[in-house]
Amino acid sequence: MTENPIYKKNTLEFVTVALEYCSLIETSREYHLFDFVDKMTKLLPLLYLKATLLPEVSLEEDIQPELTVTEDMYESVRFRMAELLADKDTYLETFHPDMQYSDTPIAAFISENLADVYQDTGNFISLFRQGNEEVMTAAIELCRNNFRDYWGQQLLNALKALHNIRYNQEDNLETEENK
Repeated sequence: MTENPIYKKNTLEFVTVALEYCSLIETSREYHLFDFVDKMTKLLPLLYLKATLLPEVSLEEDIQPELTVTEDMYESVRFRMAELLADKDTYLETFHPDMQYSDTPIAAFISENLADVYQDTGNFISLFRQGNEEVMTAAIELCRNNFRDYWGQQLLNALKALHNIRYNQEDNLETEENK
């Protein structure tokens, strides 16, 4: 008999890290910019790693779980991130599909990337909390697929931009916030 993927170590570790990510996003107003960026540059690589280790699952039937992160919640998160990041929210996107045909740089927003990751991890956590094993298994499959197809790249884009903010020697956030 194979072990239920819901209770595998990698699934439970992903649940823990995804919950930590959602919590950090939801409490972002409590942080100064440096502390928030510092925590994100540590948490995002861990979230990426744990997402890559989610087990493959096979569903007995086609389950369409009810997603709970609404457009209003998404916009609220995106707005909070944009407020916190202020003028540091924008960066130049290099992986946009239109970039290969463009002479003009394409602007992207860390706040949008983080909200995209929040949408999928928040839905995952909400579905997992239901405690219904079929729904939990569907949540793993949905999260794995969305990670591969979409939010994994959004996470990496945000991490790249946050790394630049965190470690840019010309614009040292730690020094600025201690003034």
